[in-house]
This record gives sequence, structure tokens and C-alpha cells, in this order.
Amino acid sequence: MTIIIELDVMLARRKMKLQDLAAQVGITIQNLSILKTGKAKAIRLETLNEICRVLECQPGDLLRYEVDGTIKE
Repeated sequence: MTIIIELDVMLARRKMKLQDLAAQVGITIQNLSILKTGKAKAIRLETLNEICRVLECQPGDLLRYEVDGTIKE
């Protein structure tokens, strides 16, 4: 079971750079990069809220759940 973070997909859809998102959210580029690459173990709801606000999306647009390599939507 794995939660996949698709921040890179949403950034591409919005034609936004990671640096721009970091500045608008108020988080370091390094922390956003960890989130983007899937290496993060947790995300604060406040941070998720700000990312969704800036990208004008829902949390479900950023998060995907997989079971044993099978996508569950």
C-alpha cells in the first residue's frame, strides 16, 4: 500500500515551477522537492491546504493510493 504524491503532474498542468510554488506556499524548495519525489513520510494539512490553494486543486488531485502496484481511484 502506497500513497503517491503527484505534485509534478499538477505543476505541469498549471505550468508552474517548483520555485514559484515554494515561494507562494511559504515552504523551502528542498521540502517541496522531497514531497515531489515521493520521499516524504508525512505532510502537514496546513501545507497541503496551501498547495491546493495556490494550485487551485483538490487534495485528491495531488494524492493517489496504490495497493500492490494497482491503482485505486
